[in-house]
Amino acid sequence: MTIAEERTRISAGPQHGLTADTYRSEDIWQQECRTVLAKNWVLIGFAHQIANPGDASPVTCAGLPLLTLRAQDGSIQVFHNVCLHRCMTLVDKPRNVGKLIRCPYHAWAYDLQGRLRAAPHFAGTGKQEFDGFDLKEHRLEPVRTHVWHDWIFVNLDGSAAEFEDYAAPLVNRLEGMDFGRVEPIGLLDFGEIETNWKLIMENFIEPYHVQFVHAATTDQPLEDHYTITDGNCIGSAVDLKQETGTAGSLGVSSRYLTLYPNFILGRYFPDQLGVYLNVPTGPGRMRQYRALYTTEGQQLSADEIEGLRQLWWDVHKEDHEMVERMFEGRKSPVAAGGGLLSPAWEDSVRAFQDLIERDLASTDQKEQTQ
Repeated sequence: MTIAEERTRISAGPQHGLTADTYRSEDIWQQECRTVLAKNWVLIGFAHQIANPGDASPVTCAGLPLLTLRAQDGSIQVFHNVCLHRCMTLVDKPRNVGKLIRCPYHAWAYDLQGRLRAAPHFAGTGKQEFDGFDLKEHRLEPVRTHVWHDWIFVNLDGSAAEFEDYAAPLVNRLEGMDFGRVEPIGLLDFGEIETNWKLIMENFIEPYHVQFVHAATTDQPLEDHYTITDGNCIGSAVDLKQETGTAGSLGVSSRYLTLYPNFILGRYFPDQLGVYLNVPTGPGRMRQYRALYTTEGQQLSADEIEGLRQLWWDVHKEDHEMVERMFEGRKSPVAAGGGLLSPAWEDSVRAFQDLIERDLASTDQKEQTQ
């Protein structure tokens, strides 16, 4: 009896998924911003995209404007992307700001550590400081940040466990990977997708759809898959007896791992890696990017890289059609009860949903004590 069959045997029937409102409600989206996306470690960007001192990039997390910034010493810090003067966003597109971030409205300037360096004429013509206002006492509001290899995470409310403890279940499943030999080779920008971000996560977590949705782009039989539920690390894996590589179709042993809530990592043996940046922007909108990496020092030609880009573009587009249609389907009263989940293949989906419900419930508990 396989693991999947054993899970089905001991189940008391299929579990239900999250209610339709959990995906479509504006109120629940706002709750997610205050809980799911604020109290956990959330991926917001790639370090290689801000490689040089002064490189800055505006990003969004939980609906808030943030700014990722590379300092002179090479460190990365994230700040609220808001000037202290009139609360204007400071940087509106990725660029190198030099040694100072200047607000375009009144030329207030901050150094790469976020310290206020100039507030021209704030106290009158040619004057900027006065009793009660000292530049040295003001700086951009920092956000708790952790950079893990190429991936920039933030914890908005500062309450999450230390990142090493939070991410331990995922890190343990990447044992043997030499991250010093992981090199980015491309980035795919899929733009805005008309779906709820949780459907993207759930789609990645479960292997049930692969043989149906990706029949033309993958060669990974369902019977070779198994699901993974390990604390904050949820996903699936496939171990193939015979591998066909990644030339035009994906046919290699793989690990499909997530770190709750929005980090996705795909490991494709022996020498490739993909990381997804999922940016929720509303109950029915999100943006998605995928960074492609080689591992183990693999060298690919320009044609091989372009072939990988096309393969992953096609795979994602197959998924995007599914998740947009699932979001549309949640308009129906049939979806109110959450649909049915396979005990064999979607126990991992339910584990992700349990974490969502846990965090959403923390809002209700806080309100009851106030």
